[in-house]
Amino acid sequence: MISGSKTKSPLMWVVHLSVLLLVLLWTMPTIGLFVSSIRDKDQLAVSGWWTALFSSEQNIIGRSVGPDDQVVKDGLYILQGNILKQDGKTGTVKAFGWRAQEPAAFKVGETADMPRDRKMTVDSEGNYTITQPEEWTGKRGKRIFYTIETPPIFTLDNYREVLTAEGIGQSFINSLTVTIPSTIIPILIAAFASYALAWMHFPGRAVLIAVVVGLLVVPLQMSLIPLLRLYNGVGSFFGVPAKTYLGIWLAHTGFGLPLAIYLLRNYISELPREIIESARVDGASHFDIFVKIILPLSFPALASFAIFQFLWVWNDLLVAMVFLGNTDDQLVLTGRLREMLGSRGGNWEILTASAFITILVPLGVFFTLQRYLVRGLLAGSVKGG
Repeated sequence: MISGSKTKSPLMWVVHLSVLLLVLLWTMPTIGLFVSSIRDKDQLAVSGWWTALFSSEQNIIGRSVGPDDQVVKDGLYILQGNILKQDGKTGTVKAFGWRAQEPAAFKVGETADMPRDRKMTVDSEGNYTITQPEEWTGKRGKRIFYTIETPPIFTLDNYREVLTAEGIGQSFINSLTVTIPSTIIPILIAAFASYALAWMHFPGRAVLIAVVVGLLVVPLQMSLIPLLRLYNGVGSFFGVPAKTYLGIWLAHTGFGLPLAIYLLRNYISELPREIIESARVDGASHFDIFVKIILPLSFPALASFAIFQFLWVWNDLLVAMVFLGNTDDQLVLTGRLREMLGSRGGNWEILTASAFITILVPLGVFFTLQRYLVRGLLAGSVKGG
């Protein structure tokens, strides 16, 4: 017997490299987000996450002690202290200066000559001395520009601040309130509709299938406002308020149904015909066949759509802004993060921690159901001979 070739074909190498590239493209942003969320805010502001394991340099503006703390020695009036301790910094001073135009003009240990016979020295540990022959006046100390090299700093304070921030917990619950029904409702409706389109014969079935396929390409933004006006008109007729959870559930159901019906119909139509016919011979009704046979066999397709729908609804902001209010009992997690971005434009450590917290739930859903994802997507894609 001739053994197969142990060397892989070029096509196999291309496939493996492509898969590796896709994995990297998916995981690297997640890794970067997590690393950024546990970094010190000062280091995050001056360097990227890929430099998190290396020391970083920062240019900082500090001030010496005020004139009230000056001392006199050898006819000189002296301001002295430790700039790192005053500013709450850790690290090593690499350079310093006394002008904004040249913040790193002098190396540590050198003496900087300043106007009016003033002199300044700063060492690597942050100890400084500023002298002049005349008494210091005023209320504030002199500015000190210095460059500090700090080792990598990792902290969980960003997560503590996010988890204890006002409204985050309620927004998390609001997102679950929106997402869970908006995932379950379209699955239930699409399952019934898919079975009918796959195994029940009635006039107009082909037209309905064509309409479902056509709705897949309709942009959400095009139908958002007309759907809102329709809902408000029907709601006002029945006395239902405009900004309610019911509205956003129905909106997400409508936007998710075309994909759900298309995906589930392809799967259900490929189930063995013999099973359905045997059940009909035994006297089973369509409802019995659907509940006892179709649903258990269709779990991979149901799970694959549940992943898509859950991820879409959980990360949605546009539909939530249109169909739901901005009160604390209605604002979803993505809306809360948007508000934090507006009021904390420079606090990237808070935003990265918040974003990573928001993806934990979708990641849990994905890894729980991912073994069904490929089976559900590929089912019905190839027609049997």
